[in-house]
Amino acid sequence: MNYVEPIRYERKLNQMKALLMKQSHSDHFLLVLGINTGLRISDLLRLRVGDVRGKSHIMITEKKTGKRKRFKINDKLRKQIDKYTAGMREDDYLFASKKRPQPITRVRAYQIINGAARKVGLSEIGTHTLRKTFGYHFYQRTKDVATLQMIFNHSHPSITLRYIGINQDLMDEAVDNFSL
Repeated sequence: MNYVEPIRYERKLNQMKALLMKQSHSDHFLLVLGINTGLRISDLLRLRVGDVRGKSHIMITEKKTGKRKRFKINDKLRKQIDKYTAGMREDDYLFASKKRPQPITRVRAYQIINGAARKVGLSEIGTHTLRKTFGYHFYQRTKDVATLQMIFNHSHPSITLRYIGINQDLMDEAVDNFSL
């Protein structure tokens, strides 16, 4: 598995949103939901309309850890959910496959995210980028590594900082400012 990075620059993020919206409302919503919840792709793809529409929180059992997770849906995300799910049935998958009665696969989600990223000039992007992007921007705005650590269920703040690429940013900045 390749190491992937968060999308650090909001300009690039906005370019991806615009590109994906032109491509497909579903593809756009995959990006929006991923970067606004920090859920793993395996958990995003299993979500159904009834899991998010009219709810104050997304409540899941994480596929990877088996632990219960409760994530608040803020007002901006609520509006996106309402718009996206209009006309959908409660038991519909949010990201339904066009070929079979299941959600899209992780591979398809990767193709969507990575394809859009390449078109806007980003590399080292994969499905985990959505989760890392959430974490990176949450940390940049709040500087609250303890809460982010709890959201991600990490055992130590240093793991969280490394995961979202903050350690890499610090090393890059140190080298940029170093010269003999």
